[in-house]
Amino acid sequence: EYEDAISDPTACFAQSENEDAVTSKETRLHTFLQDLGLEQHYQDKLLLNTVLQIDTRTVTDDPGQSLSALPWRFLKKLMMVNVTARNMISFLSDNAATESSDWGDDQEDDNADTHEQISLVNPLDVVNALFLCADSFLQQEMVSKMSACQFSVPLLLPNCATNQIIFMLWAMRDIVKKYKPHSLEDPNGFVEDRIVLADIPLVSFVRLGDCSTSKSHTLNKLLSNPQQYHDIFVHKDMECGDIQRQISNGLVEISWYLPCGKKNIDIFPEPVAVANLRGDIGMLETQYSFLCQISRAVFVFFDKLDKHKFVTNQPAREQLCLVGNSEIKDLKIKAQQLNLKRNNFIFRGKQNEDSFVKTLRAKMNTVIKNSQNNRSLEKMTEVAHNLGILVDEDIRECKSAKVLADKITSEIHAIPQFKETQLPLQGTIWKELAKLEKEESRLRKAGDQSIENYKCQLCAKKKELRKQQCSFKTSKTMTQFIQALSSPRLERAYFFKWMRMNLDNLTTKNVSALKEQYRTCQETSGNKDEISKLDKEISCCSLGIEHFLRELGQIYESVVLTGNVELEQQISHLPKLCAELLLEGFPLELIDGDASNIPMRWISDVLKELNGLVQPNNKIMAVTVLGVQSTGKSTLLNTMFGVQFAVSSGRCTRGAFMLLLKVTEDFRAVLNCDYLVIIDTEGLKSPELAQVDNSHEHDNELATLVVGLSDVTIINIAMENSTDMKDILQIVVHAFLRMKGVGKKPKCFFVHQNVGDVSAHSKNIRDRTLLLDQLDEMTELAAKMENNDQITKFTDVMEYNAQTSNWYIPGLWHGNPPMASVNAGYSETTAEFKKRMIDDLGKCTTSRNNIMQFLEWTESLWSSVKFENFIFSFRNSLVANAYSKICVEFNKWAWSFRKHMHTWTLQAEASISNFGKFSETTSAHDLSELVGKLKNDAMSELSKEESAILNNITDYYKQSEGHVELVERYKEDFMSSGKSLRRELENVVKNKLEAAATIRKAMTEVENIRKTQTDTMEQRVLELLEDCRKSKFQKTDAELEQDFEKMWNETIEKWSFQPLTKRNIMDCVFKQLRINLQHKGSSVTEELNKVNLKDCGTGAFNVMIVKLQTLLNKHTVLELQNLSEKIIAQSEKFIAEKVATKTD
Repeated sequence: EYEDAISDPTACFAQSENEDAVTSKETRLHTFLQDLGLEQHYQDKLLLNTVLQIDTRTVTDDPGQSLSALPWRFLKKLMMVNVTARNMISFLSDNAATESSDWGDDQEDDNADTHEQISLVNPLDVVNALFLCADSFLQQEMVSKMSACQFSVPLLLPNCATNQIIFMLWAMRDIVKKYKPHSLEDPNGFVEDRIVLADIPLVSFVRLGDCSTSKSHTLNKLLSNPQQYHDIFVHKDMECGDIQRQISNGLVEISWYLPCGKKNIDIFPEPVAVANLRGDIGMLETQYSFLCQISRAVFVFFDKLDKHKFVTNQPAREQLCLVGNSEIKDLKIKAQQLNLKRNNFIFRGKQNEDSFVKTLRAKMNTVIKNSQNNRSLEKMTEVAHNLGILVDEDIRECKSAKVLADKITSEIHAIPQFKETQLPLQGTIWKELAKLEKEESRLRKAGDQSIENYKCQLCAKKKELRKQQCSFKTSKTMTQFIQALSSPRLERAYFFKWMRMNLDNLTTKNVSALKEQYRTCQETSGNKDEISKLDKEISCCSLGIEHFLRELGQIYESVVLTGNVELEQQISHLPKLCAELLLEGFPLELIDGDASNIPMRWISDVLKELNGLVQPNNKIMAVTVLGVQSTGKSTLLNTMFGVQFAVSSGRCTRGAFMLLLKVTEDFRAVLNCDYLVIIDTEGLKSPELAQVDNSHEHDNELATLVVGLSDVTIINIAMENSTDMKDILQIVVHAFLRMKGVGKKPKCFFVHQNVGDVSAHSKNIRDRTLLLDQLDEMTELAAKMENNDQITKFTDVMEYNAQTSNWYIPGLWHGNPPMASVNAGYSETTAEFKKRMIDDLGKCTTSRNNIMQFLEWTESLWSSVKFENFIFSFRNSLVANAYSKICVEFNKWAWSFRKHMHTWTLQAEASISNFGKFSETTSAHDLSELVGKLKNDAMSELSKEESAILNNITDYYKQSEGHVELVERYKEDFMSSGKSLRRELENVVKNKLEAAATIRKAMTEVENIRKTQTDTMEQRVLELLEDCRKSKFQKTDAELEQDFEKMWNETIEKWSFQPLTKRNIMDCVFKQLRINLQHKGSSVTEELNKVNLKDCGTGAFNVMIVKLQTLLNKHTVLELQNLSEKIIAQSEKFIAEKVATKTD
């Protein structure tokens, strides 16, 4: 029924009893929508994507010069959660007031208001018109934003043209509230619930006839603290609230009072919903009937009881309360006729407003205390259907999408177990694959084995893991999800909304239960194992749409990367589906926060499909936000752009998500791009990761990647303290210096949240200057470490202005949640910041990337991040520099140690090789004694040198220079490295001494053979000749040679020789090369991984000018060529001499 009404809004005209009245109302609605410029959207509904587009209105504050600007101004402010959104005074009325010059204009006469009110409309009419012209998803977003502003929201929406009423259940679905009823047993507990599912008592307020008391203003007072007043309902004393309503009579609005748990602040101890009917109930029977049936009490405001019988035509008479200004004549008689008692009446009389409101509150408190079996809004649909009221969820696509979503989510009981069984590909296997991909680039665990073999092993492991992924059959849940994803656009959009809401409800329920167990466990047993287990379960308890899309990506990658052609054809449509979702406004997970990895093949194919869908309009610019966890990054983006990144404190963003916003055609010339990419990131310095050794690495990788991808980076800071982000920025800059061809120079803004002081910008001028000085110092330090003379300050790497790139934003809330509204200062300052940022983007001189260039850049940057093996491990560049310095010193001491032991070993080897040459009485026993003595001497030398290196480390840490205090945590590592070096050299020396002894023994044995075995050999040869002579057959030369070889081998086998173990010199050299170059940046590591040493040195070595630009200031090309040739000659001489010894 609702679907038919929506598809044809004029369908009900013929059914009306009074066709003339309907035609009049239809004309009135049509004219009003025409005045607001919304007539085309009455049939062709206004979409959320259209409202969120980046256009001229984004960078202007002009309220407009006509009525048609009002809806857009309202929507723009509402999407930014601005509490001034309902202020309807337009540009024309301001001019009228400003330019008025005649005294007569202000006199009271019949025409006094005509001129000034030409361009004014009641805010309720604008709201009503927008809801009639908006699609379901825009309606839902509007209601969510209105609720955040503490505005009342539509419960029943009238359409005066069709006389139909719509119950706005779907529109309210997305409102989630947290509150603390006084009835909770746990003083620290709270309730978190979706408002349409909560069983909250409802109290309705209506009006009978004309009334001198403002019902809506009284309600605002009733629901507000004196210190925290909100204009929840529009009333006649508000801006334009006294303008006659044209289309919103019959509108029922609803709001909620939710306690915060503090008795001195809370007006009501329990939650209560309040409905407010606009217009006279004498003309709005359906709405009044509905309210009477769903309300715990109905308060009827009146001045006269002329239509008093109508008041009691409805049920729930004992809950009826008539509110008058003063007692009227014949009240007793009329009360008896209505079967009402004195306590069913409240009269203001001579009470002041405060006393009158307290009386109403007392009455409401009585109602709330006595209310039982309350109904949720969801359960009120039956009443609506019985009264012929349409329900907005009765659309076919909405219903079928709900069935699909419920089918999936009804199977979920324990979230961690569900992930293991139904979403298995993103579990342990995917995390292991992520580690292998990074290890493939960094080769940290290669050890002594061949690098090529190690790479082959890693590659084989990856293939095996991908095969394991392929071995999983697509789960029942994912099959259903893919089917739903392939449904038509509208049904798919509803499905995603239902899924998100269902999953949020499940997550909230599961996390609440686990947290309760965690609290109980802590208070009772204190079992650490149990607490640790619960802690892990809470961490794994988050489940959202992103997990299903992540599984989709893994299904796709596992099939494509293993080359399964048959399966590949079945899933080839998935990237296009995901690209369509991006265009429809759904975020795409760019970086998997759980595995710290990018599924590059999946992302690549999705972006390629996106490029195909939008060509030729495919130019993009990227805006990223970075900041410490729970500092309001997602909230900032949501406020700036009206988007819907998850902001619940229970479900923090993990990884990074990208979202597309379209730029309107008329604004493309200004911004010079077609889409704005918004990237929301995981909070840095996460408490969950703080205990992990590589937490710095995780944060630094994430920050470097997203800053590198962005044209504008917003550094979000809590209060005025920028220390944490300063450290991250240093690493990002340092990483950029170590990567080849970063190219981009992102613009950087610092946004300081929760700073309400109007003088903050002036007061913090020294802090900003100091911050820039520190960043400059660190950048210069990093540049020196990387031998880059061209970079001297922070602004050489990132575009930043200390005066204009710092913004101070007041706190988000005005008052105490849950009854706090969003602070107007927060919204206004955010809007100003957005304008400045968009303006700067328009002036940006760098060329805009298209989607394919963005993809190519993402792949290149991610590759560089994976190859970076050094800098990401540190908190900031100062620590990295201090560490680098001690590494240099340690390497000097280690080289000295190695050199000393190498020289000593050469002497010892000479002693062994010369042993017995000048004496004929030596024996193997004597040689063993010599080797034993030399081993003892070696131990003494090793101990002496080990003590020297350990003393050097201790002395280094005693000095005051070089910021050694920053690397104090690494002292034990260096001590261990010193001891490890001693053990390594001990093994080397021992092996070399034993090898020399083996060689000496073999040489002695060879000499003995020469002396003693000649006769034996002669005898064997003679025996062979004798056998040949005795043979009856003449042997050929080949047979004689074969017999001789056989005799020779039999003779040789009697003597035992132990050859030396063959060493892979290439691997040894490559390993040493990696150790020497490990601090030189990701580009060096990446180039080194491409090289095969077997292919090197085959031709002449020529110095390349392009590769050594920084060195050319110190050396000429000729000098460098000579130097390289000298090194090559010395190396070749050393090798020739080693080979000539014919020993090792």
